[in-house]
Amino acid sequence: MMVGSTALRAAFARRLSTMYGTEVPAYNTLVDVAQEVNGEVMERMGADAERLGSIGRVTAERHGAIRVGTPAELAQVARIFGSMGMYPVGYYDLREAAGSSVPVVSTAFRPVDEAELAANPFRVFTSMLVTGDRRFFDEDLERRLGEFLGARRLFPPRLLDLADRAEAEGGLDDAAAEEFLTLATRAFELSAEPVSRGWYAELERVSAVAADIGGVSSTHINHLTPRVLDIDALYARMSERGITMIDAIQGPPRWDGPDLLLRQTSFRALAEPRLFREEDGSVVRDDLRVRFGEVEARGIAVTPAGRALYDDLSAELDAMLHGRSVTAEERNELAAKLWEGRVPRSEAELVTGDLAYFTFHVRDARPGAVPPADLTTLLSEGWVSARPIVYEDFLPRSAAGIFQSNLTSDGTKDATRTGADFGPDALAAVLGRPLHDPYELYASVRAASLARVRAELGLDGEIALPGAS
Repeated sequence: MMVGSTALRAAFARRLSTMYGTEVPAYNTLVDVAQEVNGEVMERMGADAERLGSIGRVTAERHGAIRVGTPAELAQVARIFGSMGMYPVGYYDLREAAGSSVPVVSTAFRPVDEAELAANPFRVFTSMLVTGDRRFFDEDLERRLGEFLGARRLFPPRLLDLADRAEAEGGLDDAAAEEFLTLATRAFELSAEPVSRGWYAELERVSAVAADIGGVSSTHINHLTPRVLDIDALYARMSERGITMIDAIQGPPRWDGPDLLLRQTSFRALAEPRLFREEDGSVVRDDLRVRFGEVEARGIAVTPAGRALYDDLSAELDAMLHGRSVTAEERNELAAKLWEGRVPRSEAELVTGDLAYFTFHVRDARPGAVPPADLTTLLSEGWVSARPIVYEDFLPRSAAGIFQSNLTSDGTKDATRTGADFGPDALAAVLGRPLHDPYELYASVRAASLARVRAELGLDGEIALPGAS
């Protein structure tokens, strides 16, 4: 029997969750609290709680995060995830988004088809060191780091062979699927191999993220993230259970309007026992604080205009708070006031302002009547309804904020040096496959829904979107 890419992806997500829960037991607490909160939201809101995805999808939903060191390693990751119907979407430069030293660029591997996302939206936020960036690594450290990374092997050849076969054939037979899933899960386990104390410490002085990537001989799941329907309730409940959370929820503020984009938080990185090799060759037990438990609440995907508004409001908030010390709650209150003055409070206004993405569905065909050809009138006269498209991607500033909140130190970044130019085109070349634009993916889902509406209503021409000339 053939195990297709969708089933491989779902099974891999489940196995990673089980493995990570064994390695980081506080993650299990996070999942339990998320499900507890989700159940309460469902009871309180009913069907409205599923407006951004069925409770089955939300309960199963995870995103993972991994870090690799070289273009070759990233290309191998692309092959492994490609076999599970996960493709690179978006470009994130955390070098620019973080105030501390985070010398990585990132993409997210996820399904891109609407039906595949509904079936299982597992995503992996994947970061790669930019070792040629002189703000972080001088010539000598880059050379030695390249030698270290070049000598390691993150993924066994058999795993890569099975991945290539699965992608080419659309799946694997039962026996090969089991072997693939076992090898893939094992590749992201925390290694028991001793860490060189001196080498790790040298990289950590530059960046704790660089040390986590280039200071060890393997990669691992850095965090695994469940989805919750009320992240504020979860944050409070985790704290009540004695789990130390980071100082704030990253992303848009809590307010009384539509949920947009993505809100994230996490518990603080835990002290995990690791073996270290000292300079005299002895091996001792110590600990590292690297991995943490993240949770997310997903909102509505925004258009480029909606994203520009979000970025403008974030910049205004930064300017307001420059030089001031405020609590997380005070910051949220100030942000919410900004949003209340500039962001629509209804989904209908988001549609008419072309600020967010929705799919559209015929609700009243009215045989014999002539429907209008513009979307605003179709909606206002009740011909069609709008359903929000969930935001499937990430915010670089929020990702950097989570990283920073869990770092042992800010590291060092020489702003007088010139940074390495490593943009989306360079990342796509490394991946050896297209780097999908999130906006184009959302727009295509919207366009497909409008095409269905046009066919069902018998309209001859295109349906005019708000703002279209």
